[in-house]
Amino acid sequence: MTERWVIHLPVTAPDLWAAQRLARVVARWTRILPQTDPGELTVSAEDAQGVRHRVFCDLRMAGGRRCQLGADHDGACGNGSVLR
Repeated sequence: MTERWVIHLPVTAPDLWAAQRLARVVARWTRILPQTDPGELTVSAEDAQGVRHRVFCDLRMAGGRRCQLGADHDGACGNGSVLR
């Protein structure tokens, strides 16, 4: 077992799009905390929590930074938002 723990913070949203939008806002708020990894953010339906949907693309780019665009974005990876 690893020494890494994950916090699950339930929030509600009316649909997948709204949940992903709220998740992006939460990720931007928490980016000041060194313990957070917003690139790994996922959302799920309350009654299907095992089926997770990525919020960010999260692919590694040159220099070790992660792509900051939404999951399944069109075009090249880039810095569309403010993630570490």
